Amino acid sequence: MHAALMKENTRASDWAADRGAKWRAQLTGMESMLRPIDEPLLRASKLDEPFRIAELGCGGGGTAMEIRRQAPTGSLVHAFDISPSLIAVASERPQPREGAVVFQVADMALARPEEPYGRIVSRFGVMFFDEPEAAFANLWRWLAPGGRFAFAVWGPLSENPWMATTREVVARLVEIPEQTPDAPGPFRYGDAARLFALLDRAGFADLDASEWRGALPIGGELPPAEAAQFALAAFASFGELLSKAGDEALHEARRSLTALFSGESKDGPVRMQAFVRIFTGTRG
Repeated sequence: MHAALMKENTRASDWAADRGAKWRAQLTGMESMLRPIDEPLLRASKLDEPFRIAELGCGGGGTAMEIRRQAPTGSLVHAFDISPSLIAVASERPQPREGAVVFQVADMALARPEEPYGRIVSRFGVMFFDEPEAAFANLWRWLAPGGRFAFAVWGPLSENPWMATTREVVARLVEIPEQTPDAPGPFRYGDAARLFALLDRAGFADLDASEWRGALPIGGELPPAEAAQFALAAFASFGELLSKAGDEALHEARRSLTALFSGESKDGPVRMQAFVRIFTGTRG
C-alpha cells in the first residue's frame, strides 16, 4: 500500500474504505510521483529467474505492471490490496494475454497464501498493519523457503521534505493530529531498528537495508501552483482539515505552499527530496 493520502496513524482498515477511494482519485499523480522508487526496489528484489511473485499493497497497479515487465518469462505476478476500489481500477489496466498480472482483494497480514511465493515486494505497504508482530509472522508464511522479500519504507519525516514542507505549512493554519511513533502511518519505521526487530522476531534471515535518496516530482510533472494544490489534496488529511477551517485557510495554504514550491521548481516541475529505506531478507 502506498504511503500518502492518509491521516496520522492511518490503519490498514482505513484503506479498505475512504483512504482507498481517495488514493484512487489521485492515482495518476501519485503513481507518477512514486515511480522513481520502483527501480531500486525491484533491483533489491533480485528478479533474476522466473518466480511466483506477490506484491503487497499494490494500490492502482503501477508497480505490479513494472514487476511484470521486468520479471523473466515464466514468472507469475499476483498483486494484492485491501482496497476493493483500488483493485477494481488496477484490474482495468491494459494487459497482454500471456503473463497478465492477477489483481486480488486480500489482506496479506491475515490471509494465508494458496501457495508460497519466491519473491514478495511492497512499495510503502508494510507501515499500516494494525498488529505488526502478527502481520510479519504471517508474511513469513507467504514466502517460500529460500525466498526473498524487498519492502520500501519512508525514512524519518525530517528527511522527507516532500511531506514535511506541506505539513509545516498546514500546521501554521490548523491543528494537525499528533503523530504516535509506533502507530500505523507512513513514517512508522523511520527508525530502522524498529522494523529490523519485527522482521527478526518473525523469523526472517539475512536482513539488510539499503538507502535511496532522490527527488520526487510532486504530483508528476506539475508547476508550483498545481503541485501545491495536489499536495494539499493528496497528502495525509490536510485537505479535509483545511476545508473544515474555511476557504481563507485553504487559500492561504495554497499561496504559502506555492511560494515554497517555486523555490524547488527551477522554472519547471516541482521536485522535492525524499529518503527511502529498502529492507530485504529471506526465509532461511
